[in-house]
Amino acid sequence: MSSLARIGVAIDEDLLEKFDALIGRRGYTNRSEAFRDLIRDELVQESWKEPDAIVAGSLTLVYDHHVRMLSDKLLDIQHDHHETILSTMHVHMDHDNCLEVLALKGPAGRVQQLANSLLATKGVKHGKLTLTSPGKDL
Repeated sequence: MSSLARIGVAIDEDLLEKFDALIGRRGYTNRSEAFRDLIRDELVQESWKEPDAIVAGSLTLVYDHHVRMLSDKLLDIQHDHHETILSTMHVHMDHDNCLEVLALKGPAGRVQQLANSLLATKGVKHGKLTLTSPGKDL
């Protein structure tokens, strides 16, 4: 870990009160760690803009498994991107609906392409891609 540098920040009192309330609800014991997390989050989001940057994340899908050939289409897409998918979990939500969660890692452009392909598949009701950094540069 690198050495710590101290900085001063001028913040409007009302904004600081709201920030203190927010970090208190989230369980932070001090402002410094909250500021560090905000900075890390911005740096991680900035890294996703580079298509070759390595990212990790999860893709959550909800779909009706009764839709004709949907499961086969989703599996075909996943097999075409096997190098990006670390793991999958399939949950039967009820008689009709399934929840699928994919753990992903790879170049940001490829991960986004996979997510777009799966999310755009007819019969997928909802989905969300959540990305993060593998942590190497944080």
